[in-house]
Amino acid sequence: MKILALLAFSLISSVFAADYMPIAGGTLRTALPTDGETVQVAAYRLRSKPVSNQDYLNFLKNNSQWQRGTIASLFAGAGYLANWQSPTDYSPNYDHAPVTQISWFAANAYCASEKAQLPTWSQWEFAAAADALRKDARNDPLWRAKILSWYAEPAAFPLTQSGQQVANIYGVYDLHQSIWEWVEDFNGLFVTTDSRSQGDQTLLETCGAASLSLGDKENYAILMRIALLAALNGTDTVNTLGFRCAKPMQ
Repeated sequence: MKILALLAFSLISSVFAADYMPIAGGTLRTALPTDGETVQVAAYRLRSKPVSNQDYLNFLKNNSQWQRGTIASLFAGAGYLANWQSPTDYSPNYDHAPVTQISWFAANAYCASEKAQLPTWSQWEFAAAADALRKDARNDPLWRAKILSWYAEPAAFPLTQSGQQVANIYGVYDLHQSIWEWVEDFNGLFVTTDSRSQGDQTLLETCGAASLSLGDKENYAILMRIALLAALNGTDTVNTLGFRCAKPMQ
């Protein structure tokens, strides 16, 4: 009986274990303002879907210090998981819809529980450049327009289940047209390279004005993501902001 129980537990764990898809990395023509407008991205693995409400509830059951009402104000603002019925009941949200209203600190803690970390912006941008057939579809105006159309539509709540769209060429779902996503280095996206400038970080006030200094001026959907992330603090929560995790290639 004990052996059967262990086998059953192993089977259940494998069913609910997150899939991390391998991404070989390479040269990225980044949208960020860089001297050469390219960065080298090392091989890594990225969670195939955003962290879901059910995933996050399982984490909270084992880490009660991150539950709403218990979490320290140092790590999350008043909006943390405000769309949940209670600290351990995510209704009316769907099981496998992306969890949102999560602070950067809480997202970091969750990823650590999967022996992972939040992806860097370069890792997220590298994977998000792909469509179902191409590793870099960003020069396709139809693809860019399709992604941009999501930003013009009001968000519908509760959010739909993840994985409803076709996965990209890496087997990663919902990098677009689903939610915004935290990245590990969100607060350093506009660190200046000129030490003589006023301050270390420049917030993106408007996409149009700031796009003059960015590497991909026609990819407005990416510029909007950069704008949001650059304006956030680590304790902030947004009802369409979630996350996924990344791991080094093994």
